[in-house]
Amino acid sequence: MAKRLVIALGGNALGNNAEEQLALVKNTASTIVDLVEEGYDVIVGHGNGPQVGMINLAMEYSANNGGKTPAMPFPECGAMSQGYIGYHLQQSIQKELKARGIDKECAAVVTQVVVDKNDSAFEKPTKPIGSFYSKEDADKIVAEKGYTFVEDAGRGYRRVVPSPMPCRIVELKVVEQLVNCGDVVITVGGGGIPVVETEDGLAGVAAVIDKDRASSKLALDMKADKLVILTAVDRVCINFNKPNQEALAEINVEQAKQYIAEGHFAPGSMLPKVEACLDFVTAYPEGEALITSLEKAKAALKGETGTVIKAK
Repeated sequence: MAKRLVIALGGNALGNNAEEQLALVKNTASTIVDLVEEGYDVIVGHGNGPQVGMINLAMEYSANNGGKTPAMPFPECGAMSQGYIGYHLQQSIQKELKARGIDKECAAVVTQVVVDKNDSAFEKPTKPIGSFYSKEDADKIVAEKGYTFVEDAGRGYRRVVPSPMPCRIVELKVVEQLVNCGDVVITVGGGGIPVVETEDGLAGVAAVIDKDRASSKLALDMKADKLVILTAVDRVCINFNKPNQEALAEINVEQAKQYIAEGHFAPGSMLPKVEACLDFVTAYPEGEALITSLEKAKAALKGETGTVIKAK
């Protein structure tokens, strides 16, 4: 049986507009197909920060500036971003598979992820989305729609949404069926579309699930051999950007927790990536996590670079 990899791609690595993204994903597809060629079953998760922000902003601007289009709820914006990022990724992966004579299919699955409506994140929204507003305009929207706004670094007021933990991947069985057929699958885009369970079924909520946490949950549910989180650096470092900076080749859960307690990993940057890896290897000690760059993914899986995180 082929080894399973769950790869988490950053949304910032996908470009800031459609043209740029289409160009960038060709390189991404090449790396992914390298891993397929090495004999791995590959499942791809991805971020959507710039893309969902762009969609949300466009919809907001049109609705508020005479475009006569309705305001689009945030979960629907997330679904749109999954569709267009998935389309670009699958098209590029399909092309690369064909060029190398590999007889495999690739599909993107629009994926919902259940979150707990009582998650404490809902009490304190922290994730900024959409455009900047004056205090007057922000207050008006709060009165009309009940949104939460915060002042953002002197640039104006911005809407913030919660970032709850992923509880259940709704389309997991579909993903499993495709992987069992040997297909390359793109799923949990942007962390998945956040939904809550209601008496009438699932309902979308305005929130953003961290894509590394969602990919970690996916890796656990799929019993992946490895969770691979791709970022801007080849290895995780302690004392980052200091004279005594040290790159880490391998750490265990206990060591990682110590480095977190000592404040080595920046919140909103490396910290959530390391925490997502810890979630995975703690719950599934048979698996390993790896943090490295897209360019070095193949070499890292051969042990030549990257930071491996193990249970013990």
